[in-house]
Amino acid sequence: MAASGMRIGLLGGSFDPAHEAHREISLAALKRLGLDKIWWLVTAGNPLKDVSELPPLSDRVLAAHDIANHPRIVVTGFDGGTGTPYTADLLAAFVQRFPGVDFVWLMGADNLATVHLWKAWPEIFQLVPIAVLDRPGYRLRARASKAAHRFAGAYVDETNAAGLARLRPPAWTILTHRLSGLSSTALRESVLESD
Repeated sequence: MAASGMRIGLLGGSFDPAHEAHREISLAALKRLGLDKIWWLVTAGNPLKDVSELPPLSDRVLAAHDIANHPRIVVTGFDGGTGTPYTADLLAAFVQRFPGVDFVWLMGADNLATVHLWKAWPEIFQLVPIAVLDRPGYRLRARASKAAHRFAGAYVDETNAAGLARLRPPAWTILTHRLSGLSSTALRESVLESD
């Protein structure tokens, strides 16, 4: 699954549902960051959201496989053996389990704007480099976020993003790419409206 020296991007989320924008940002990250693979980490649920109506994990993993459809994108429901829904715990488990792998956490600009609400969020920045993928309407909010200010000295210009995976954390960048208005929330809402 992972060999020493590999550069692997980690994209976590509920993928409810997975969609083409997930694939698009993954392809952009593979190219711009020089990654060998990207792992889509389909989670049991977001601790900050109501998960009572979330489809089963196995269904979301299968649906994500259909969308990913790329030999370098690996879709998994594996939680690193942590048994917790928290990103900091998951990243710590991966870093410990795969010491020779250079991981990069991938997140949308919308997540950077609110990452200060996540459990142990400063630890995430200390564990692995982070690539923030631009989202429509979030670039300025992401740059003005509490996390962006706290780790301003660790910002890497996107022109140097190809080396991000090899940098010692904290290190982070914001990547511009072809933006998509797709979102899992909007897709769920459109399904509800059509019912």
